[in-house]
Amino acid sequence: MSQTSQQYDAVVTTCRDLFSKKMKDYGSAWRILRLPSLTDQIFIKAQRIRGLQTLAESKVDEGQESEFIGIINYSIMALVQLEKGVVEQPDLTLEQSLELYDHHVAITKKLMMDKNHDYGEAWRDMRVSSLTDLILQKLLRVKQIEDNKGKTIVSEGLDANYQDMINYAIFAMIHLGQ
Repeated sequence: MSQTSQQYDAVVTTCRDLFSKKMKDYGSAWRILRLPSLTDQIFIKAQRIRGLQTLAESKVDEGQESEFIGIINYSIMALVQLEKGVVEQPDLTLEQSLELYDHHVAITKKLMMDKNHDYGEAWRDMRVSSLTDLILQKLLRVKQIEDNKGKTIVSEGLDANYQDMINYAIFAMIHLGQ
């Protein structure tokens, strides 16, 4: 499992680097996004990946990897929004944003390591297309929870679903050789 931890960290480094660069370009403008808007952004990314996996031809010269990075980063933004709430104006510095990013990655990685232990790294035998489908399923669950005003009766909450999407996207990136 140490290989998984190292591979996970390598993917996170790629994602965090892009997040940091975008923060330098745009600041924390994303802080105004409500959760359904972030969920829809993730949905768009997942649908594009599914299209790339099923279509013979792609008209936009960006592969699955960039979309999985988007899923990871938007999901982390959603976790920050869950924790801090939506604001009317950007309110975080680069350093504050990266601190929150790292905090949520650490929690999500621990969840992955615990589940990975219990499931025996079953994800290694899964196809990238299956991971994509699981992300889409999680998105549909999140949309339903959002429609229910965040309430669940027996199911995991929004945070657990975003964390699972991050982990599935990281697994896909590892499979794709990132």
